[in-house]
Amino acid sequence: MSRKYVIAGNWKMNKTPSEAKVLVKEVIEAIGAKPENVDVIVCPPFVAVDAAMGAAEGSFVKVGAQNLHFEAKGAYTGEIAADMLNDLGVSYVIIGHSERRQYFAETDETVNKKVLTAFEAGLTPIICVGETLEQREQGITADLIRMQVKIAFGGVTADQAKKAIIAYEPVWAIGTGKTATNEQADEVCGIIRETIGELYDGATAEEIIIQYGGSMNAGNAEALLAMPNIDGGLIGGAALKPNDFATIVKSAK
Repeated sequence: MSRKYVIAGNWKMNKTPSEAKVLVKEVIEAIGAKPENVDVIVCPPFVAVDAAMGAAEGSFVKVGAQNLHFEAKGAYTGEIAADMLNDLGVSYVIIGHSERRQYFAETDETVNKKVLTAFEAGLTPIICVGETLEQREQGITADLIRMQVKIAFGGVTADQAKKAIIAYEPVWAIGTGKTATNEQADEVCGIIRETIGELYDGATAEEIIIQYGGSMNAGNAEALLAMPNIDGGLIGGAALKPNDFATIVKSAK
């Protein structure tokens, strides 16, 4: 079956609300006409989500968040609930990014809780999985990725799974300038698809969207996106450069 592409920009801790307005408008202008068979998403910091929503209104650009908490409300200082994102009109949320796992002690189990919360709230989760350089050199990439996917999708129905997005982000290639080869990236994305097939069925595996997110940029996007198991990108640094981001979007054919 023919899956659409999803290109999402993870702005991380960059851009104030006023800067976000400008960047969204620049991204829309750089891309030009609405791309065919490609969903374009920007994920600014929480404080800039509302400003980004306003700048994107009426355009083809959708807005996502970078995280949420699995509880609906309560004494969780600094956290954001799914209902808060819904009230802003957010459509997507990144869950389990390696930086969240590394710096904020997120685990496979908390990722699963957040995935279930996102689905309950009607949000589309962008679920991040990936291995460190040490784990790749130990030859346990496939084992680790399968485990991360299986735990993340615990309690998720097949209908929900079909709507999810999985982002393969080798930790050793995030923000380092290093990129997995096209074949390495496609191989792991293929393992992810196989795992979804084992958890559900072949139809679900064929429908789910799998992104690559390890330093995809304007120079390597076309070759990566041409691989059979790669359906888009979760873009970091290049997402802050309108022309580069537009090039990546236009590479999705």
